[in-house]
Parts: sequence; structure tokens; C-alpha cells
Amino acid sequence: MQNILRKRGLLKVEGQKSFLDPRTKLLLIFIEAVIVLATAGGERLVVFKAIFTVLPFLLLVTIRKYKTCLIAGGILLTVMCLEYFVFQNVKGMAEAMLVIVITIVTRFLPAYVTGVFVIQTTKVSEFKAAMEKMHIPDEITIPMCVMFRFFPTVKEENESIRAAMKMRGIGFGGKKASKVVEYRLVPMIACSAKIGEELSAAALTRGLGKSRKRTNICKIGFGICDYLIFVLAAITMIYWILGVIMR
Repeated sequence: MQNILRKRGLLKVEGQKSFLDPRTKLLLIFIEAVIVLATAGGERLVVFKAIFTVLPFLLLVTIRKYKTCLIAGGILLTVMCLEYFVFQNVKGMAEAMLVIVITIVTRFLPAYVTGVFVIQTTKVSEFKAAMEKMHIPDEITIPMCVMFRFFPTVKEENESIRAAMKMRGIGFGGKKASKVVEYRLVPMIACSAKIGEELSAAALTRGLGKSRKRTNICKIGFGICDYLIFVLAAITMIYWILGVIMR
């Protein structure tokens, strides 16, 4: 029974401990989206872009997610090698395809790794406490709290469906590859809808939808690492703004 409740997100699941405040993690997501994903600042911020590209992988190491770090880092290094050593020697369709791969991986992968770190290390209670300190309305906070449990639960459900279909020989590498969409995608869509409803009900049951201010025993606060990231983000923004003004 506990396993079922844990899968559905109805039982509290302890995540990895993190040395960063949830507000710092939100700032980190914003910086990754602006500097790395959107490539703001262009060549002027290339050094800061490199720093914020490497930083999420270092954060994964701090929570001992070595496998994820090695796989994602290996993919990024491979694509960067293709960009610097292969891209100049290809033409035509191969060049266009390589541009798409390089753009997607170099921009989206660091942001994805940052998201993995944030979801793995942030408890819902910590996130709710951080949002309350920032005076964010519940209309925004509650859906985001639900989403924090949604993705890990969907991942667990997908693994269960994949294991069940593997026992029946349904997979991309098996003889019944044509049935993958029907027997894996359709159940996944149905489970996702059900999981969303159950997590929303669980959030309301815990009193997240009440108009009164909720008490929270979760302690959050800024440490040395938080201040270092804030300083790095401030330097990046100031350097970017000065470049725009002095242009």
C-alpha cells in the first residue's frame, strides 16, 4: 500500500539534500534559460555561458547523481567535438542536420540538467515556504507544487509500463514494435491524466488551497553557496547591461 501511495505522490517522499535555497534554484533556472538556452548577450557573454553550462553538471555531482552527470556530460562533449572538428568539413543536408543537433543539445541539455537537479533536491514544503517568503500568490504556487511531484511520478509510471510491455515482447527492438504506440503511449496518456487529478486532490487535502496562511516547519535560508551564485548572476547581468548601454 505504501508503494502505491508513494508512486502516486500521496505519501511524502524525501528527496536528496541540497545546500542551495529554493529561491537560488529558481534564479539558476532563470539564468540558464536566459544565458544558455536563449543565448542572450551573444559573444560578449561567452565566458559566462560556459560557466553556467558546466555549473549544472557540478551540482549533479554534489548530490551523487554520477550516472546522469556522466551520460549528459558525455553527450554534451560529443556534440561539442562534432561542432569544432566535424562541422567545418560537412556540407548540404548533413550540415543542416548537424546544426539542429548542436543547437538542441548545447542549449537545452544544460537547462534540462538544471531541472533534474532542482526536482531531485527540492521538497514541496521547501518550495512552498520559498514562494511564501517571495509573496507569490497561491494561484501560481499550488500548480507549481503539483508539478514538482508530477514529473517524478510520471517517470516511475513509465518505467512500470515499460517493464510490463517488455515482459510481453512489446518494444522497439522486439517483434511487436508496431504495437509500441498503442500499448505504451496510450496507457501513459491515461496515467498522466489520472496522476494529475490525484496530485491535485492530494494538494487540496493538505490544505494548499486554503485562504488562510499555512504554517510551515520547513527551515530555508541563504548560505555561502547561495550568495556566490547570486553574485555570479549579478555580475553576469551587469556585464550584459553595460554591453548594451555602451554599444
